[in-house]
Formats: sequence, C-alpha cells, structure tokens
Amino acid sequence: MTNDFYSVTQQEKLARAQQALTDYLEHGSDLFDPVAEKGKQEIRRRALLLLEQRGRSRSELRDRLLRLEFDSTLIEDVLDDFAECKLVDDALFASEWVRQRHQRSGKSRVVLDRELKSKGIATNYREAALAQISEEDEAEVAKRIAAKKANSIKEVPHDLQQRNKHLRRIVGMLARRGFSEAYSYAIAQAALDDRINLLENTSN
Repeated sequence: MTNDFYSVTQQEKLARAQQALTDYLEHGSDLFDPVAEKGKQEIRRRALLLLEQRGRSRSELRDRLLRLEFDSTLIEDVLDDFAECKLVDDALFASEWVRQRHQRSGKSRVVLDRELKSKGIATNYREAALAQISEEDEAEVAKRIAAKKANSIKEVPHDLQQRNKHLRRIVGMLARRGFSEAYSYAIAQAALDDRINLLENTSN
C-alpha cells in the first residue's frame, strides 16, 4: 500500500512538472519570467561596468541604475544577488574608502563620515570603518598637512601681519579637510614655528 501510494504521488508530480513545462513553453511562467530575466541581464552588465570603474556602495549603484531608467524591482533583485556573492559589500566599501582617503588625502574622520553618509552607508558600517583611525593617526595626518603647507613659505615673515597671514592659510588647509578650528590652530602654529626656525637658522 505504501509503495503504491508513493508511486502514484511521484507520477502526479511528474505529470504536474510536465504540464508546467508545457505551459511555460506556450505561455511563459511566474517562476521564470523571460522578459524580467532579460532585463536583469542588462542591469547586471551595466552594474559590472560601473564596478569596473571603481568600488561603489549599494546606494550608489542603485542611484546610477535608476538614472538609466531600469525597473526598480529588478535593480533590487540584481543588487541582492551581487550582495550575496560580495560584489556589493557596504562594510568593505566603507573600510576601504576610509583607509585610502585618510592616508592619501588626509581627510579627517568628520569629513570621511560625511562622505560615507552621502553614499548611503549605514551608521554601523560607518562607525566600524572610522574606528580604523585613532586619535594619534589623525594627529599625524594633520601635522603632515600643516608641515607641507608651512614648507611652501620661502622667507621669514617681516611682521606679525604677514605671520598671521601664513598661519591663516595653514589653518584653512586643515579646516578644508575637516579638522576643527581650535585643533587646527595649535597644529598650524607649531608647523609655522618650525618652518620659521628653519628659515632663520638657514639664513644665519
């Protein structure tokens, strides 16, 4: 009895599968929409081209693909697939963004956090990425930027007005990278003093 029941059930399953295949060949199927799949293929192609240019967050990819007027539901399906195979990984993207832009461009944590937020990176990923930068790391970057700007000064300032002009320029350079004015002032002052001392010693 049990074997007969199993046999009948299997035959029914095979019959339904055969009927589903026939229906698909004749009319398409909800399980596999050839039109949608064709659309997803084009979305995948364009998304991969964008990723070849540079790493992007999920939000960035979504925005670019929407601008190309692809269907929003299909875009999300493709992005889900990309996330599953790690082609889109906001945590990794945030980590690499912070590491590279802090080292190469001297951006502060404040600026980097703002940049990541503009790219749609979630708060937890931003915080984890920014944790790579210690206060000591940030201070070293600020000092390097200030010293580079100060080194462009070619002669000892003639008076306080000229000295303050140089100081404002160094502070401005640091401020553009997101360092606070109070923090920037102390570092800029030290860098300017070092440069003036060097110029004075060289001229003597």
